[in-house]
Amino acid sequence: MPEINNTNRAIFDALSLAQREQLYESASQLFSPHKRQLFDKLVLNRTRHICVVLEDIFQPHNASAVLRSCDCFGVQDVHVVENHNKYAPNSDVTMGSDKWVDFYKHPDILQTYDQLRRQGYRIIATLPHENDTLITQLDISQPTALVFGTELTGLSQEAIDHADGYVKVPMYGFTESFNISVCAALSLFYLTERMRANPSIHWQLSPLEQITLKLYWSMQVIHDGRNVIDHLMQNQ
Repeated sequence: MPEINNTNRAIFDALSLAQREQLYESASQLFSPHKRQLFDKLVLNRTRHICVVLEDIFQPHNASAVLRSCDCFGVQDVHVVENHNKYAPNSDVTMGSDKWVDFYKHPDILQTYDQLRRQGYRIIATLPHENDTLITQLDISQPTALVFGTELTGLSQEAIDHADGYVKVPMYGFTESFNISVCAALSLFYLTERMRANPSIHWQLSPLEQITLKLYWSMQVIHDGRNVIDHLMQNQ
């Protein structure tokens, strides 16, 4: 989806669950039944229990590939820290996944950490150190934010020092690290599979979050979707 920012973050905040459901019923008449069935199916597998933080990724295709992996594994939120490098999704790499995943831009890593902690997340930095926890053994009982660093130098020292824990993907070759997009994909595969297999983890979106997400998705498939949704809201 477009970047979630102050202009589109609170579109539906004034609406109750019932009002959002009524609005979605009206909006869904403007796209195909197949798309509506797809939304109804896929929203059940979306999660915010795990989210991804990308710190200062300078190669757009890598950040875009992470966005694509998040969509494939049902991870809804990606936070992009732009210390030096600006991020814009590369459509040749995202293959449309940027329509379905929320991404947020932040000016620095500590502000990002503070916001995520207020939302209940534990901050886990991905590092290749010998004494780090293996990704297969990471405790994900609490909402978890996985932090990935820039391609050449990895995470900044600030990002490392202020994390709550550290994790690594096992490697058995001469190369010292995975490409960031590969590391993210492997990590998300391991963690989302374990998350879904654990009945004690309440990983699915709430009914309010689900209907809100389907409204945002509707804006991606309706021509001039934002204005159409605004019009439907005014006439509801």
